[in-house]
Amino acid sequence: MFLDRDGVINAKLPGDYVKHIDEFEFLPGVLEALEKAATIFDVIVVVTNQQGIGKKIMTDTHLLTIHQHMIKEVFNNGGRIDKIYFCPDLETENPSHRKPRTGMAFDAREDFPSIEFTRSVIVGDSPTDMEFGHRLGMKCVGIGPAAKSEETYPSLFHFIDVITSK
Repeated sequence: MFLDRDGVINAKLPGDYVKHIDEFEFLPGVLEALEKAATIFDVIVVVTNQQGIGKKIMTDTHLLTIHQHMIKEVFNNGGRIDKIYFCPDLETENPSHRKPRTGMAFDAREDFPSIEFTRSVIVGDSPTDMEFGHRLGMKCVGIGPAAKSEETYPSLFHFIDVITSK
């Protein structure tokens, strides 16, 4: 399972970036959803664009601190995130790893050879997340109406709840 971060795992800050740990807030039900997801998915990775680093609004160290906190809280609540991939580059630089481009997915498959894109799911909240998944032949699951996906849920919790109750 591939997950976007902002808007799927944590609350987005309108017009801003999550730059410090005190600005990071899990969305309701995410910790419970990731606990259930850990029993379903062999690999759970986060793929996130973080151009706040490229804009010099935050540093790699700030992002690492936020991600360590996120992984620890998920683990402490019975879930897991196997690895986080991020692209710090500006969109204007046209980097290969910034979604919707697929560089982060290929990095994940290199680290986890069992990943098969056509048997994977991307859960995201934006059109770029959906395009990322489509380019790789993944099942695309949108969180909220902005995702513009064939399959949309109000939250990660609702998506995981639906697939675990089948």
